[in-house]
Amino acid sequence: MSIEIKIDKRIASVEILKQFENLLEIKVDDKIYQVDLMHNDEGIFSILANGHSFNIELVPQTKPKLYTAYTLYDTYNIEIIDAESRYRRNRSGVSPLASENSIISPMPGKVVKIQVKQGDEVKLGDTLITISAMKMESEYKSPKDGKIAKINVNEGSTVDANQVLIEIV
Repeated sequence: MSIEIKIDKRIASVEILKQFENLLEIKVDDKIYQVDLMHNDEGIFSILANGHSFNIELVPQTKPKLYTAYTLYDTYNIEIIDAESRYRRNRSGVSPLASENSIISPMPGKVVKIQVKQGDEVKLGDTLITISAMKMESEYKSPKDGKIAKINVNEGSTVDANQVLIEIV
């Protein structure tokens, strides 16, 4: 299973391919890394990845799945974007993947209604699509002002978790 991790303004898809104790093989976007990860202290990690050593302190923020990462020279804001956080954000009208200009299904479901057509102009917060999942309908909203570039589903079709439903430019 892969998740997205937002580091400042960059979003990376991360998947653990293999794990044996603290040795990991992970895929970040399309690159594979061999990682030795040690949890040294409360929130402090020592990482050896592809011959480079890093020490990182992860400090949780007040909201779940938000962290500040401190390295020797830099500070980063980190957000874990998994199916649950994507679902909560899409329900609130804010897309966790706004920088990717798309609406992504947080869980399997069925397309009930598509409120837009390819080429339509949309505003931030406009309802674009309605999905039924777990006996509940959810409306997914535009993450920005823009134009509908592509609609990847049809009304009545089933969707998978993490499937791109609508693309916006």
